[in-house]
Amino acid sequence: MAVPKKKISKSRRDMRRSHLALKPVNSVACLNCGESRLPHHMCNNCGMYNGKQILKDKRPLA
Repeated sequence: MAVPKKKISKSRRDMRRSHLALKPVNSVACLNCGESRLPHHMCNNCGMYNGKQILKDKRPLA
């Protein structure tokens, strides 16, 4: 079984984990209804994407 020869300091450990932090979710406002949505995704509230009506009924996907 592998055993480390020296203790890894907290600073070195935390530097290794620095890229593991959670990033905030990016969202934009829908141009049609103003509801927040993910970029490059259809709006779940009104069914519009890129100025076109994608969903016929305006119920959200759930």
